Amino acid sequence: MNKSSNVEQRKLRESEQRRKDIIKAVRALIKTGGAREITLRKVAEKAGFSTTVVYNLFQNKATLITQAMDSDLLDLVKAMRNAKDADLPPLENIRRAGRAYVTFGMRHPDQYALVFLERRPHAPVASSRVEHGNQAQDPYAFACQLFVDLAATGQIPVEQAEAMAQIYWEGLHGMVSLRLVFGDGEEWFEHDEFNRHLEALIDVLLNGILQRFNKPPAQA
Repeated sequence: MNKSSNVEQRKLRESEQRRKDIIKAVRALIKTGGAREITLRKVAEKAGFSTTVVYNLFQNKATLITQAMDSDLLDLVKAMRNAKDADLPPLENIRRAGRAYVTFGMRHPDQYALVFLERRPHAPVASSRVEHGNQAQDPYAFACQLFVDLAATGQIPVEQAEAMAQIYWEGLHGMVSLRLVFGDGEEWFEHDEFNRHLEALIDVLLNGILQRFNKPPAQA
Protein backbone atom coordinates (compact mmCIF):
# COMPACT_ATOMS: atom_id res chain seq x y z
CA MET A 1 0.00 0.00 0.00
CA ASN A 2 1.49 3.36 -1.02
CA LYS A 3 1.84 6.43 1.14
CA SER A 4 -1.04 8.31 -0.52
CA SER A 5 -3.42 5.41 0.18
CA ASN A 6 -2.39 5.38 3.82
CA VAL A 7 -3.01 9.10 4.11
CA GLU A 8 -6.42 8.76 2.43
CA GLN A 9 -7.49 5.96 4.76
CA ARG A 10 -6.37 7.95 7.78
CA LYS A 11 -8.42 10.93 6.61
CA LEU A 12 -11.45 8.69 6.15
CA ARG A 13 -11.07 7.29 9.66
CA GLU A 14 -10.72 10.76 11.11
CA SER A 15 -13.78 11.96 9.21
CA GLU A 16 -15.86 9.02 10.41
CA GLN A 17 -14.77 9.60 14.01
CA ARG A 18 -15.72 13.27 13.72
CA ARG A 19 -19.10 12.23 12.36
CA LYS A 20 -19.64 9.90 15.34
CA ASP A 21 -18.58 12.60 17.81
CA ILE A 22 -20.97 15.08 16.22
CA ILE A 23 -23.85 12.58 16.26
CA LYS A 24 -23.15 11.94 19.94
CA ALA A 25 -23.34 15.69 20.58
CA VAL A 26 -26.63 15.95 18.66
CA ARG A 27 -28.20 13.18 20.72
CA ALA A 28 -27.04 14.78 23.96
CA LEU A 29 -28.49 18.15 22.97
CA ILE A 30 -31.81 16.62 21.88
CA LYS A 31 -32.10 14.78 25.18
CA THR A 32 -31.70 18.00 27.16
CA GLY A 33 -33.49 20.51 24.93
CA GLY A 34 -35.37 18.74 22.18
CA ALA A 35 -34.81 18.67 18.43
CA ARG A 36 -36.07 22.22 17.93
CA GLU A 37 -33.14 23.55 19.96
CA ILE A 38 -30.55 22.02 17.63
CA THR A 39 -28.38 24.38 15.59
CA LEU A 40 -25.13 23.71 13.75
CA ARG A 41 -23.42 26.21 16.06
CA LYS A 42 -24.61 24.48 19.25
CA VAL A 43 -23.65 21.09 17.91
CA ALA A 44 -20.19 22.33 16.90
CA GLU A 45 -19.61 23.79 20.38
CA LYS A 46 -20.81 20.61 22.08
CA ALA A 47 -18.65 18.35 19.89
CA GLY A 48 -15.60 20.62 20.02
CA PHE A 49 -15.42 21.33 16.29
CA SER A 50 -15.87 24.39 14.11
CA THR A 51 -19.21 24.96 12.43
CA THR A 52 -17.39 24.46 9.12
CA VAL A 53 -16.51 20.88 10.07
CA VAL A 54 -20.13 20.16 11.03
CA TYR A 55 -21.48 21.73 7.86
CA ASN A 56 -19.04 19.87 5.61
CA LEU A 57 -20.14 16.54 7.08
CA PHE A 58 -23.90 17.14 7.36
CA GLN A 59 -24.86 20.24 5.33
CA ASN A 60 -27.94 21.09 7.41
CA LYS A 61 -29.88 20.57 10.63
CA ALA A 62 -32.32 18.10 9.10
CA THR A 63 -29.53 15.75 8.03
CA LEU A 64 -27.89 16.05 11.44
CA ILE A 65 -31.06 14.93 13.21
CA THR A 66 -31.86 12.25 10.64
CA GLN A 67 -28.48 10.58 11.05
CA ALA A 68 -28.75 10.90 14.83
CA MET A 69 -31.79 8.60 14.59
CA ASP A 70 -30.13 5.93 12.44
CA SER A 71 -28.88 3.75 15.29
CA ASP A 72 -32.30 3.84 16.96
CA LEU A 73 -34.02 2.66 13.78
CA LEU A 74 -31.51 -0.18 13.45
CA ASP A 75 -32.05 -1.19 17.06
CA LEU A 76 -35.82 -1.17 16.57
CA VAL A 77 -35.82 -3.24 13.39
CA LYS A 78 -33.46 -5.71 15.02
CA ALA A 79 -35.90 -6.20 17.89
CA MET A 80 -38.78 -6.69 15.46
CA ARG A 81 -36.84 -9.10 13.26
CA ASN A 82 -35.72 -11.13 16.26
CA ALA A 83 -39.37 -11.57 17.23
CA LYS A 84 -40.21 -13.21 13.91
CA ASP A 85 -40.27 -16.99 13.64
CA ALA A 86 -40.18 -18.39 10.11
CA ASP A 87 -42.07 -21.48 11.28
CA LEU A 88 -45.08 -19.47 12.44
CA PRO A 89 -47.96 -18.19 10.27
CA PRO A 90 -47.78 -14.56 9.09
CA LEU A 91 -50.53 -13.32 11.39
CA GLU A 92 -48.69 -14.59 14.47
CA ASN A 93 -45.49 -12.92 13.30
CA ILE A 94 -47.41 -9.66 12.93
CA ARG A 95 -48.49 -10.04 16.54
CA ARG A 96 -44.96 -10.83 17.68
CA ALA A 97 -43.48 -7.87 15.81
CA GLY A 98 -46.14 -5.60 17.34
CA ARG A 99 -45.25 -6.75 20.83
CA ALA A 100 -41.56 -6.20 20.09
CA TYR A 101 -42.27 -2.67 18.81
CA VAL A 102 -44.19 -1.67 21.93
CA THR A 103 -41.66 -3.32 24.25
CA PHE A 104 -38.80 -1.49 22.53
CA GLY A 105 -40.55 1.85 22.97
CA MET A 106 -41.22 1.29 26.65
CA ARG A 107 -37.69 0.07 27.37
CA HIS A 108 -36.00 2.86 25.41
CA PRO A 109 -38.12 5.98 25.97
CA ASP A 110 -35.44 8.48 24.93
CA GLN A 111 -34.72 6.64 21.70
CA TYR A 112 -38.41 6.25 20.94
CA ALA A 113 -39.13 9.89 21.66
CA LEU A 114 -36.34 11.05 19.35
CA VAL A 115 -37.63 9.00 16.41
CA PHE A 116 -41.40 9.17 16.86
CA LEU A 117 -42.34 12.00 19.22
CA GLU A 118 -40.00 14.89 18.44
CA ARG A 119 -41.12 17.57 16.00
CA ARG A 120 -38.19 18.13 13.66
CA PRO A 121 -37.20 19.15 10.13
CA HIS A 122 -37.22 16.26 7.70
CA ALA A 123 -34.36 15.44 5.36
CA PRO A 124 -34.56 13.37 2.15
CA VAL A 125 -34.43 9.63 2.83
CA ALA A 126 -31.13 9.46 0.94
CA SER A 127 -29.48 11.52 3.69
CA SER A 128 -30.00 8.71 6.19
CA ARG A 129 -27.48 5.92 6.55
CA VAL A 130 -30.42 3.56 7.03
CA GLU A 131 -31.38 2.29 3.58
CA HIS A 132 -34.97 3.22 2.84
CA GLY A 133 -37.00 0.11 1.94
CA ASN A 134 -34.35 -2.33 3.16
CA GLN A 135 -36.18 -4.74 5.48
CA ALA A 136 -33.00 -5.42 7.43
CA GLN A 137 -32.60 -1.71 8.28
CA ASP A 138 -35.95 0.03 7.81
CA PRO A 139 -38.56 -0.91 10.47
CA TYR A 140 -41.46 0.28 8.33
CA ALA A 141 -40.32 -1.77 5.34
CA PHE A 142 -40.05 -4.82 7.58
CA ALA A 143 -43.56 -4.25 8.96
CA CYS A 144 -45.00 -3.84 5.47
CA GLN A 145 -43.40 -7.11 4.38
CA LEU A 146 -45.16 -8.92 7.23
CA PHE A 147 -48.49 -7.84 5.78
CA VAL A 148 -47.34 -8.75 2.26
CA ASP A 149 -46.59 -12.21 3.66
CA LEU A 150 -50.13 -12.28 5.05
CA ALA A 151 -51.49 -11.32 1.64
CA ALA A 152 -49.59 -14.23 0.11
CA THR A 153 -51.82 -16.58 2.13
CA GLY A 154 -54.88 -15.14 0.39
CA GLN A 155 -56.35 -13.60 3.55
CA ILE A 156 -56.03 -9.97 2.41
CA PRO A 157 -55.54 -8.16 -0.92
CA VAL A 158 -51.87 -7.49 -1.54
CA GLU A 159 -52.63 -3.92 -2.67
CA GLN A 160 -53.93 -3.18 0.85
CA ALA A 161 -50.93 -4.58 2.70
CA GLU A 162 -49.20 -1.25 3.24
CA ALA A 163 -52.39 0.48 4.38
CA MET A 164 -52.88 -2.29 6.92
CA ALA A 165 -49.29 -1.97 8.14
CA GLN A 166 -49.77 1.78 8.62
CA ILE A 167 -52.95 1.38 10.65
CA TYR A 168 -51.42 -1.33 12.81
CA TRP A 169 -48.36 0.80 13.51
CA GLU A 170 -50.46 3.88 14.28
CA GLY A 171 -52.46 1.94 16.88
CA LEU A 172 -49.36 0.55 18.57
CA HIS A 173 -47.69 3.95 18.52
CA GLY A 174 -50.69 5.42 20.32
CA MET A 175 -50.25 3.01 23.21
CA VAL A 176 -46.50 3.61 23.51
CA SER A 177 -46.76 7.39 23.32
CA LEU A 178 -49.57 7.61 25.89
CA ARG A 179 -47.80 5.28 28.30
CA LEU A 180 -44.56 7.24 27.97
CA VAL A 181 -46.24 10.60 28.43
CA PHE A 182 -48.60 9.68 31.27
CA GLY A 183 -46.54 7.03 33.04
CA ASP A 184 -48.11 4.60 35.48
CA GLY A 185 -49.19 7.17 38.04
CA GLU A 186 -51.64 9.14 35.92
CA GLU A 187 -54.85 9.75 37.88
CA TRP A 188 -57.13 10.98 35.09
CA PHE A 189 -57.83 7.44 33.90
CA GLU A 190 -56.86 3.98 35.00
CA HIS A 191 -54.32 1.96 33.03
CA ASP A 192 -55.09 -1.69 32.53
CA GLU A 193 -52.25 -4.12 33.27
CA PHE A 194 -49.68 -3.54 30.54
CA ASN A 195 -49.49 -6.94 28.84
CA ARG A 196 -53.23 -7.55 29.08
CA HIS A 197 -53.90 -4.15 27.53
CA LEU A 198 -51.33 -4.75 24.79
CA GLU A 199 -52.86 -8.10 23.84
CA ALA A 200 -56.34 -6.55 23.76
CA LEU A 201 -55.07 -3.71 21.56
CA ILE A 202 -53.42 -6.10 19.12
CA ASP A 203 -56.60 -8.19 18.97
CA VAL A 204 -58.77 -5.15 18.27
CA LEU A 205 -56.39 -3.77 15.65
CA LEU A 206 -55.96 -7.02 13.75
CA ASN A 207 -59.61 -8.07 13.94
CA GLY A 208 -60.69 -4.64 12.77
CA ILE A 209 -58.09 -4.50 10.01
CA LEU A 210 -58.97 -7.97 8.74
CA GLN A 211 -62.65 -7.15 8.70
CA ARG A 212 -62.13 -3.81 6.97
CA PHE A 213 -59.73 -5.09 4.32
CA ASN A 214 -60.84 -8.70 4.08
CA LYS A 215 -60.43 -10.13 0.58
CA PRO A 216 -63.89 -10.94 -0.77
CA PRO A 217 -64.52 -14.54 -1.81
CA ALA A 218 -64.14 -15.32 -5.48
CA GLN A 219 -67.40 -15.47 -7.42
CA ALA A 220 -68.42 -18.87 -8.76
